[in-house]
Amino acid sequence: MKSALIVRHVPYEGCAGYRAPVEAAGYAIDRIDVTDPAFATADLTAPHLLIVMGGPMGVYDVAEHPWIPGEIAALSRRLVADRPTLGICLGAQMMAAALGSDVYNGSGCEIGFAPVDLTPDLTSPLRHLAGVPVLHWHGDTFDLPDGTELLATTPRYRQGFRRGRNLLALQFHAEMGEDARFEAWLDYLDCPNHRGSLTEQYRTLGPAAVRAGQAMIGEWLAGVES
Repeated sequence: MKSALIVRHVPYEGCAGYRAPVEAAGYAIDRIDVTDPAFATADLTAPHLLIVMGGPMGVYDVAEHPWIPGEIAALSRRLVADRPTLGICLGAQMMAAALGSDVYNGSGCEIGFAPVDLTPDLTSPLRHLAGVPVLHWHGDTFDLPDGTELLATTPRYRQGFRRGRNLLALQFHAEMGEDARFEAWLDYLDCPNHRGSLTEQYRTLGPAAVRAGQAMIGEWLAGVES
């Protein structure tokens, strides 16, 4: 079987709804946490597919998270080799940094379910998300890396880019909508008044977001060149 490695920055941000299309595409999934001592020497170029997940830290938080520069360097080597790579939220920002772009604190947080504005490209797998509210949970943004194609935006931030068939970076969380670990996300809210509305959004909008996200990832994986 082909190998897929998930890089996990915090225990409650796994691949969630994306696991099903990854396994359906014939990948055997493994994962490594950045807190694992083995992560410092892990070869991120070796797996057939690398999935870099999200987390509450920023790419620039190197003092608090000294593993960040090593991850960016390892990710850069993989991207130079054009190995199939998917980045989600922090993972997308890591990909942007590994491609030489700046990542920085944005003008405010986007938290909650909302659709993304798609670029008019019928070949983009993000077409499955048209009109579908997906989960946003970010306050950082990035400059679009050279040689990449912008796929989606919101009024405030860039939301996704790709390079060729093998590199896909997504700022939003279409994998989240049916995962019980969302409760851990809610624990990080500064405003408890938002908890009820987000829980309701997750219950009512989450399943459709996950179905659309699974279709998107399934189509992308069908086109990667391992």
